[in-house]
Amino acid sequence: QYGIVLDAGSSRTTVYVYEWPAEKENDTGVVSQTFKCNVKGPGISSYESNPGALVKPFDDCLNKVKERIPVHLHKNTSVYLGATAGMRLLRLQNETAANEVLASIQSYFRAQPFEFRGAQIITGREEGVYGWITANYLMGNFLERNLWRTWVHPYGKETMGALDLGGASTQISFISEEPQENFNSTLQVKLYGYNYNVYTHSFQCYGRDEAEKRLLALLLQKSNTSSNVGNPCYPQNYNTALTMKYFSGSLCTQSLRPANYYPNQLVNFHGTGDPGLCQEMVSLLFNFTACRDGEDCPFNGIHRPKVKGNFVAFSGFYYTINALNLSGHFSLADFNSSMWFFCSQSWAQLQFMLPKFEEIYARSYCFSASFIYYLLVHGYNFDAETWPQIHFQKEVGNSSIAWSLGYMLSLTNMIPAEGKLIQVPLKPSLFAGLLIFLTATALLCLLFLVYLCIVSRNRKNISRVEHVFIPE
Repeated sequence: QYGIVLDAGSSRTTVYVYEWPAEKENDTGVVSQTFKCNVKGPGISSYESNPGALVKPFDDCLNKVKERIPVHLHKNTSVYLGATAGMRLLRLQNETAANEVLASIQSYFRAQPFEFRGAQIITGREEGVYGWITANYLMGNFLERNLWRTWVHPYGKETMGALDLGGASTQISFISEEPQENFNSTLQVKLYGYNYNVYTHSFQCYGRDEAEKRLLALLLQKSNTSSNVGNPCYPQNYNTALTMKYFSGSLCTQSLRPANYYPNQLVNFHGTGDPGLCQEMVSLLFNFTACRDGEDCPFNGIHRPKVKGNFVAFSGFYYTINALNLSGHFSLADFNSSMWFFCSQSWAQLQFMLPKFEEIYARSYCFSASFIYYLLVHGYNFDAETWPQIHFQKEVGNSSIAWSLGYMLSLTNMIPAEGKLIQVPLKPSLFAGLLIFLTATALLCLLFLVYLCIVSRNRKNISRVEHVFIPE
């Protein structure tokens, strides 16, 4: 069986195709991603003024999907579209435009051969929890096969926290051991018959793209002129002209919008490649003084339990780390030195350093790295000791770590509330004891059988001897 999920993010839409064996109901341990396609063009929220134009770019990916899924299964294949922070912002800014965008998508997919299950804007908390489910599902932290090929709850395996960086929002989700009532964002999630208290929070306007727009608006605000604004996070010798609407037209930058705001006016930004000043400016994007009561409220007045255990950081986190030529997990010192080196390069040098060079991303990696530093260290309170517990990862096997898989599993009821077939395995100590007992029993039985064979053979020999000496 197949399922299709469209992740309609703020910067782009990604189509995922998942498949699983049809012979077993709820055999969820074998769902795998078989295809992924990025829809050309920007995210669906960018089509607010022309909703009809957004569906044409879908054709290319959808035609490829049709080739991947057998024709006779098309009508039974469910399609889900989940829109995230870009559409959440558009709905707040212009609800009518957001509804028209969703209506255009619905009419497009109703004409497709698949079973369309609707397009919806998911909440930030849902996005966080679905991402957490995907990460732990793919890493086998919910279920594993035992020796008897049945699904069991893995003994002693801890779940991982999930860190997701999108274009318009960022999410943090992890198991909290602190009292649930202390934090508004703790959800009780029931998976395979087990309860998990997952703390999850989504920070709107703290996605990579929206955060950078806020930085540009801040730089313009602090500059004496709009004709040539210095940007310490852009590489040395890089120049670009951006419209005011590009960075000041967003809901996230409304408070920084200049009094003489002209949407089509061009603002020239030139890069100065100054990592120290870049970090200083990035720090202004966070309100570290909103809380006075200490550790559980690091920024923006949001109370949060202390981070605990291992985390997987995906999406924008991974792509930025990859650009810095880092991978997996590494020390905070290594991250800082790589960031400082990268941010000190000129625009010409960067073109030789990046494996894939695209201007819109290349110019912003220094900002992204500085932003990630402040978010993780000052926002979430990771330090030199806990930083190596963060694993920067894009996928597990061939499956992308994204909220879309958790979303599909939930909507298709492939995560049953009660796992009747799922057995709790024996504790290792009990299993070892039982194994020793069974081995000893088997040896004793073997020795007893050998003894019986010897006794039986001796009796036969005695019987023959007696027969030889019987007088006639």
